[in-house]
Amino acid sequence: MPAVSKGDGMRGLAVFISDIRNCKSKEAEIKRINKELANIRSKFKGDKALDGYSKKKYVCKLLFIFLLGHDIDFGHMEAVNLLSSNKYTEKQIGYLFISVLVNSNSELIRLINNAIKNDLSSRNPTFMCLALHCIANVGSREMAEAFAGEIPRILVAGDTMDSVKQSAALCLLRLYKTSPDLVLMGEWTSRVVHLLNDQHMGVVTAAISLITCLSQKNPDEFKTCVSLAVSRLSRIVSSASTDLQDYTYYFVPAPWLSCKLLRLLQCYPPPEDGAVKGRLVECLETILNKAQEPPKSKKVQHSNAKNAILFEAISLIIHYDSEPNLLVRACNQLGQFLQHRETNLRYLALESMCTLASSEFSHEAVKTHIETVINALKTERDVSVRQRAADLLYAMCDRSNAKQIVAEMLSYLETADYSIREEMVLKVAILAEKYAVDYSWYVDTILNLIRIAGDYVSEEVWYRVIQIVINRDDVQGYAAKTVFEALQAPACHENMVKVGGYILGEFGNLIAGDPRSSPLVQFNLLHSKFHLCSVPTRALLLSAYIKFINLFPETKATIQEVLRSDSQIRNSDVELQQRAVEYLKLSSIASTDVLATVLEEMPPFPERESSILAKLKKKKGPGAVPVTELEDGKREGGELNGGGDRGPDSSAMATSNASTPSPSADLLGLRSAAPVSAAPTSTGSLLVDVFSESGSGAPSAGVNDDGFLRDLEQPTETSDTLLVEAPGDSDSAPPSTASEDPAPPLPEADELLNKFVCKNNGVLFENQLLQIGIKSEYRQNLGRMYLFYGNKTSVQFASFSTTVSCPGELQSHILPLLPLNVQTKPVEPLVEGGAQVQQVLNIECITDFSEAPLLNIKFRYGGALQNLTLKLPVTINKFFQPTEMASHDFFQRWKQLSQPQQEAQKIFKANHGMDTEVLKAKLLGLGTALLENVDPNPENYVCAGVIQTKSQQVGCLLRLEPNAQAQMYRLTLRSSKDTVSKRLCDLLAEQF
Repeated sequence: MPAVSKGDGMRGLAVFISDIRNCKSKEAEIKRINKELANIRSKFKGDKALDGYSKKKYVCKLLFIFLLGHDIDFGHMEAVNLLSSNKYTEKQIGYLFISVLVNSNSELIRLINNAIKNDLSSRNPTFMCLALHCIANVGSREMAEAFAGEIPRILVAGDTMDSVKQSAALCLLRLYKTSPDLVLMGEWTSRVVHLLNDQHMGVVTAAISLITCLSQKNPDEFKTCVSLAVSRLSRIVSSASTDLQDYTYYFVPAPWLSCKLLRLLQCYPPPEDGAVKGRLVECLETILNKAQEPPKSKKVQHSNAKNAILFEAISLIIHYDSEPNLLVRACNQLGQFLQHRETNLRYLALESMCTLASSEFSHEAVKTHIETVINALKTERDVSVRQRAADLLYAMCDRSNAKQIVAEMLSYLETADYSIREEMVLKVAILAEKYAVDYSWYVDTILNLIRIAGDYVSEEVWYRVIQIVINRDDVQGYAAKTVFEALQAPACHENMVKVGGYILGEFGNLIAGDPRSSPLVQFNLLHSKFHLCSVPTRALLLSAYIKFINLFPETKATIQEVLRSDSQIRNSDVELQQRAVEYLKLSSIASTDVLATVLEEMPPFPERESSILAKLKKKKGPGAVPVTELEDGKREGGELNGGGDRGPDSSAMATSNASTPSPSADLLGLRSAAPVSAAPTSTGSLLVDVFSESGSGAPSAGVNDDGFLRDLEQPTETSDTLLVEAPGDSDSAPPSTASEDPAPPLPEADELLNKFVCKNNGVLFENQLLQIGIKSEYRQNLGRMYLFYGNKTSVQFASFSTTVSCPGELQSHILPLLPLNVQTKPVEPLVEGGAQVQQVLNIECITDFSEAPLLNIKFRYGGALQNLTLKLPVTINKFFQPTEMASHDFFQRWKQLSQPQQEAQKIFKANHGMDTEVLKAKLLGLGTALLENVDPNPENYVCAGVIQTKSQQVGCLLRLEPNAQAQMYRLTLRSSKDTVSKRLCDLLAEQF
């Protein structure tokens, strides 16, 4: 770039700036500026044409005035005219003025674009760089439309100078960020990727910023960059500081480029090519080794550059989560930083170890630093570092150290900063519940939590302890005794009163035998807190009082006196007044039996997701260090609730780790692998010709596993007829029934459907008139179902017709959009008494679905119309193809599928006996392959399969963790499609 000569010094500008600086007041400055603006305006409007130097000088003055905070409403055209100058300094000032002052909606934008085009085509590298800088600085959509096609050509052209390539790459990055729809790489993709091999390090550094951004949006198009990035990284890491002299920063070779290369690799899963992966692992090991070497300089710039590369390398190791040796080494390296004198390093080490704690390979290594982290929580002066220490304790917690960590967090809560107390309370509550093998410890912990930080205990926390106490008989007496003792403290937090009122109202009878906690003592203790509480708490206490009347009749007179007092029945708050009046009347007129019925003990709460973890996620906010890595299927011994009993509503406590998402949604590698062949089945003629017209493939009703329809006749052959669309099937029905609207599904339709999730044969429905049997078979995305309608009466069914329809998401008037294509053959309109008719349904799965098709049956029996609707047992798992996988492959796929929306999880109580053989039979009936010796815990079950649809294949992994002691399960589904995960999880939770 040419140097500015002395003649270009613009003395007039220097004098003007000096005058402004010498102004003694704001008024003097404004006066001088207005004088100068008037002079410049007169010069621009004068008859005498200004030379380039004068224009440049006056435009510079306008730019300076604008930077002082004054509006400029003229001079734009003069700046545009400077763009046509052949002098660098004049062109530079013109571009500078436009970049700062010209709005993207300006009427001059077309003239500016023409000037930029001229400079881009001039092949003068200096002018080209100025034009590219202007495009990047303005970055308007109009400029993107004008130059998005030209800049990639300049970038990859062989004769473009290196400085121009750098500017072009960064300019294209700017346009892509502002208008991604206009920047289409297309034919330039491979040539842009190969800029990573450019000899000029500056070009590589600029290009990698562009490629990283493009890879994040279009990973498949740019996946070839992985091998090139590894190759370039290997050359930098293995080079000496003297090899890259121009790009060595305080003895560290190309630190910025190294960091960008490592960040680019985090956009992709581990390389599949063994050689590339080996070279990358070697690079990472070298970086970790260099971190152990003594520093080559004592200056902070050296350590900053060296540590920047190290932390990016550790982030890549954590992202891959597949190299146990590297993960443990990374953990040990971070452990050294935990006691470093630099606060920033301690912060970054704690932040990275939070993520490492969720890995099955490094979790134990992280736990070895627990004492250091606890010390950091107690002694760190910076609150942000203390918060990261708390996050790490939360992440490293498991059954072996839960009591120690919870105790330390409770201890810290007494002196914790107010800004993080609420978050700490939520974490303690979550950990106490998740690892509460002994529920008396859980109750003690939560009550202690309320005592220490009651103001920060949200409703979700004390609601939760109430739910768990009510749902667990073995802890109710202990909870009543503990809250009774806690309420005796002179200063008692209102949340403690709420918990005490609720628990004593329900279970106070369990401790009433002790004279020290007799019914009257309990009531007087609660009522002593009444006048100190808010209205909602008083309302809760009134409800506890009426419960006392039911539990302890001897307290009736005392409590009625309280309810009858003016402070209650004449209370200014309408809610308290209404409760007092109604409770008083109820206790006066209701018999003992009625009172016992109305005020009976609260039933167990239904299974639901805990809201505490959701509140913690909301508290953390987006972009924060993930703290929900409670279970990712990685830690050994992932038993439900750490192997102990578990309270209900705990599904959120085991939310899986949201580790770095893998860009590949192809869970089972289906893009590169051939479809998995179907497992052999016992049915000999399984769907050889699934859409054949004849019913010759119908299985015999007398030969089946479930013995269904043994009392019915052998199904008869149906005549060859054209297949018709299910919604149009009603056309074949007699007019007498076609005019009637289909009935809504039976209330028990879902229950009947659930019986067939893990089996294909059986009786779907039966009442006094009709029996419906079913037998079905599936292969890949095709299925055939045989329905057998049996008339159980001696009277003929007339006008018998059936209609298959698809509700909700399945319904469409355009056949190609149907997720499920069901074709039926018409059924005989007359069914004689004691006879049976057969109907064949051919099913094709186009894409995944959630709602089952509806089967409507209409017929006349004795002149009365019978109209009923069932759900056909066609669920998404029917199209599973089992997939055998080794343990390493299973967990590798499991980790790749780590986006939160791709996982569904439920924790629920066992509905049936936890028999091993029954569980295996149901999992096999699901359609997946049951994988042996895969899970580290032999009590767990893991399965794999691929759902075959016409439009795509969806890989699915399943993990079922039974807890025989608690009689509960945790079911986790991961698939490459979020709707599939959720639907399968909902279906399977009803089966066990």
